[in-house]
Amino acid sequence: MTTFEDRERAFETKFARDEDFAFRVTARRNRLAGQWAAAHMKLTPEETDSYAKGVVQADFEEAGDEDVVRKLVGDLLGAGVETDEAAVRRALDEAAVEARRQLMDQ
Repeated sequence: MTTFEDRERAFETKFARDEDFAFRVTARRNRLAGQWAAAHMKLTPEETDSYAKGVVQADFEEAGDEDVVRKLVGDLLGAGVETDEAAVRRALDEAAVEARRQLMDQ
C-alpha cells in the first residue's frame, strides 16, 4: 500500500467520524430542545420523553433546521406558550452547545 492510499483512507475515516459526530450532536440538540419546549408546555416526564423523541424524528422531514423550528414553534403556540421563531432558534443554539459538551464528555 502506498503512502497516498494510506492518507486517502485516513481522510475518509476522519470524514466518516466527523459526519457521525455531527449527526449525533444534532440528534442530541433536538432532544434537548424538545425537553426545553416540553418544560414550557408543562408536560409530564412521560410526555416529555415522547415529545423529545418526536422532535428528533421531525428533523428527518427535510434538510436543515426549518422542520424542527416549525414543529417547536407550532407546538408551543398551540399549547398557549408565547414564543417566536427567534426564541426557538436561541434555544436550539444553546442546546447545540450543551449537546456537543455532553458528547465530548463521553
